[in-house]
Amino acid sequence: MEVSRRSFTLRCAWVALAAVAPVAMAYAADPPAGRRIALGGYDPVAYFTDGKPMKGKREHWHAFDDSIYLFRSAAHRERFAAEPERYAPQYNGFCAGGVSKGYKTEPDPEAWLIANGRLSCSSSRIACRCSARRSGRSRRRPMRTGPR
Repeated sequence: MEVSRRSFTLRCAWVALAAVAPVAMAYAADPPAGRRIALGGYDPVAYFTDGKPMKGKREHWHAFDDSIYLFRSAAHRERFAAEPERYAPQYNGFCAGGVSKGYKTEPDPEAWLIANGRLSCSSSRIACRCSARRSGRSRRRPMRTGPR
């Protein structure tokens, strides 16, 4: 059986592509370069499910509202993708106090509060405690403001 030069070249190209494709897909799993990673890479779903901030992994990411969110697991990413409005932090993940004053600054992911079912992060834990008092929570009720 005689194989033409063109047929041989195409077969070699397919074999090379099959060998390189898994490596190329691994790189595609990383978040796009140049996009803002919200919450300093912390998993927004973990605040609700684990009750504390947990660092996300680069292989589990989702884009929402011009930001990239990282997640601890694929299950957390799927929860977020199903209900992003529920899990996404207020103010697109910027410091709540800064946004209220007209500027955007990155928050401290350890300074957080869940009030009225919404996650809010601040640049300091003191600001979170003040926000909790203003939102109507009494000091006797537990506040989810992270470790002290």
